[in-house]
This record gives sequence, C-alpha cells and structure tokens, in this order.
Amino acid sequence: MDENHSLAISLFSEILMADQLARSRLSKALPKGMELSHFSVLNHLARAGLERSPAQLAKAFHVTRGAMTNTINKLEVAGYVHVRPDWDDARRKMVAISPAGRKARDAALASIIPMISEVVSELGGDRVRSALPILREFRVKLEAED
Repeated sequence: MDENHSLAISLFSEILMADQLARSRLSKALPKGMELSHFSVLNHLARAGLERSPAQLAKAFHVTRGAMTNTINKLEVAGYVHVRPDWDDARRKMVAISPAGRKARDAALASIIPMISEVVSELGGDRVRSALPILREFRVKLEAED
C-alpha cells in the first residue's frame, strides 16, 4: 500500500475515534435532557449573535434541513430559541437564541469546561495550539469538497 494511503487511513481513523470519544464524553457532561446537537445549535447562535434561518443552520452543521428542523422544534418547545417568520420572505423562518437558551448554553459550557480543560492541560497548551492550525486546515479542506 502507498505510504500516503496508509497515512490517510491512520489520520482519518484517529480523527473519527477522537470524534466518537469526545462526543460520548461531552454528552455525559451536558445537563440532563440536553443533547449534543441542541448544545451545538445554541452555542452557534450565541457565538454568532445573529438570527439564522433553518437552512443556514443546516448548512453550517452539514445536516439535512429536516434534521435541523427537528432540532429547532425541540429547542423551541424547551423555550431555548425563538422562531419567527422572515419579514422579507414569508416562506422562511428565522431562529434566535432566547434568554433561557443562553442560560442553558452557559450551564452546558460550565459543565463541560472542566473536562475539556483537563484534556488540554494533560496534552499541554503549546501542543494543542500547534495542532489547531492543522486541524482547522483539514476541516476547511473537507468543507471545500462538500
């Protein structure tokens, strides 16, 4: 097997396993009843500070519109987001994080930060900092091909 093929397989295997383990640990650390997908959308809306359409959210998370609509509906029922019609295009909706959603996101962050910080501390801040540009470039490359 070509060395690049072997290297690519090793890289993807490590990333996929790390993703699975990170999701599992994060899910266990989240407040009761909050799913990782819910936290991810709330965190995205809080960081963006702007409303987003379901289509924009689906694109940002690389999921179908149906999957995002399902997540948004659950967040709306929980009172974590406000959904309103788009005043410019009545066919679309706009989603914004609610004050309760911001509190839930902050509580989720507070519950996962110790676990994440411990991992970074064990690896070493300098090593993590040096890995970030490579991981970011890897993500951007995959997004460009999506």
